[in-house]
Amino acid sequence: MADQLVFGYGSLAVGVAGRPARLEGHRRVWGVAMDNRISIPGYKAYRRREDGSRPPVYVAFLDVVEDPDAATDGVLLAVDAGALRALDARERNYERIEVSAAVAGAPGRVWTYRGSAAGRARLQLGRKRGSAVVQLEYLRTVRGTFAALGIEDGADPGALPVVDLERVELAPAA
Repeated sequence: MADQLVFGYGSLAVGVAGRPARLEGHRRVWGVAMDNRISIPGYKAYRRREDGSRPPVYVAFLDVVEDPDAATDGVLLAVDAGALRALDARERNYERIEVSAAVAGAPGRVWTYRGSAAGRARLQLGRKRGSAVVQLEYLRTVRGTFAALGIEDGADPGALPVVDLERVELAPAA
């Protein structure tokens, strides 16, 4: 295995070959969001499947938070420097942190992505306004991956409404 790894606990665990692992001292939560009202070239947006409209919502994603009494199951993914740079760009609602000491038997340096202050603030604002949602396809995909890996779900959206939104890739800046 590579000497650098990423601990995936949500969408980073989807469709990849990794080995099961546990991140001690952290629990999985719905912790970050993107503001669907804002268009960022090269990023994404969401529209309603039934009518194609772009709702003014905050789309929530999974996060991990420190909790000394918890552990989060996920997968370790081998990465090189190029893959880390690509993940850093993809995970714009997160910051990469080292968690090597929290993964028992880690065969190298382990990173994970924790919600950024801005990403977490967007979800808090969306909750306050009553416009934070979970995308149905994201929830189904993550739950399916968890089931295939034998991971206890940990993706209950609680009070967040689950909405059938289609992800749309936005064109990069010209």
